[in-house]
Amino acid sequence: MNSEGTIKLVNFHFGMATPQLSFFKIILVYLAWWVFWGADQVYLLVRNGFDLNTAITDAIVTQGIFAMAGYVINTSMHSYRPSGKNALYIIIWSIALTYICMYLQRETLYRIIEEDAYRASFENSVIIRAAFGWLMIMLVAVLTWAWVYVKEKQESEERRNEAVKLAREAELTTLRQQLQPHFLFNSLNSISALVMTQPEQARKMVQQLSDFLRGTIRKDDKVLVTLEEELTHLQLYLDIEKVRFGHRLKTEIKIDEAAQQKKIPSLLLQPVVENAIKFGLYDTTGEITIVISARTDGPMLEIEVTNPFDEATSTRTGTGFGLSGVQRRLDLLFSRNDLLKTSRNSGIFTTVLRIPQSAA
Repeated sequence: MNSEGTIKLVNFHFGMATPQLSFFKIILVYLAWWVFWGADQVYLLVRNGFDLNTAITDAIVTQGIFAMAGYVINTSMHSYRPSGKNALYIIIWSIALTYICMYLQRETLYRIIEEDAYRASFENSVIIRAAFGWLMIMLVAVLTWAWVYVKEKQESEERRNEAVKLAREAELTTLRQQLQPHFLFNSLNSISALVMTQPEQARKMVQQLSDFLRGTIRKDDKVLVTLEEELTHLQLYLDIEKVRFGHRLKTEIKIDEAAQQKKIPSLLLQPVVENAIKFGLYDTTGEITIVISARTDGPMLEIEVTNPFDEATSTRTGTGFGLSGVQRRLDLLFSRNDLLKTSRNSGIFTTVLRIPQSAA
């Protein structure tokens, strides 16, 4: 059986071996276990002709001492990491505890019960008593070993998950930080070009860039936003680009009403639209229209961005960092690599994003 199967078996069959149980509940289960065996012992002694008081005294002393031995081995094993190397130690320690228990039981019971018949019965059953006691102590040892093993596995898994989460967050942050400088440099270059020839346009673009960056900072801690919020922020980006490209850049946004409140990773559309502008405008001198549409498709929000491009003059290949960064973000957030698709058909470049809503 593999380690995962062992963990499930221990958690299912032995309540006392589950680390999530409270200390109080574990004590209750432990005491109930020994009370059960004590009741069995009383029954057997009475069946063999001893009076009830003698049987109860024998059971209390016997099971009480074995219970203390179980507690001792349970406590001592918490200091040892479960492994095959210390299995011999557990066996030796359990045998030693059994011998001590038998000695204490004999001395205690002989002081309380002075009947010769009882003492003779005790001596005749000492091997059976010792075997039972050793088995009970070993059972406690095995359960403790399993408990410590499960707890270590869970703590190790928690540490691993936390490390993966931190690494994922760091990569997401890096991806987003890589997108901003590229757009910022382009915008500053455009502002520089406009300062002398069109100062009013340059001033307007500075204000728009300020609003865009302010919105970006506000969204740093928001992983998911509504599509409506995302489009509002995207409009700031488009306004800046329209200052850069003037009448050459036109946009058309078609959003189903049902899609407005669907969730989307924040700042996801800007690199997609930036890619559309790059493919559509950089190799042409005429006007282009970028169409952004969104609709719901079952548990998915489907967003499509299309732009024309000149197949005869375009020398650009691949999807560039923008779309590869979007692909990586979606992979990290949703653990799927099929949420972004691109295609080229009859001079139209299409990017399709599918955002799972169940994960939101």
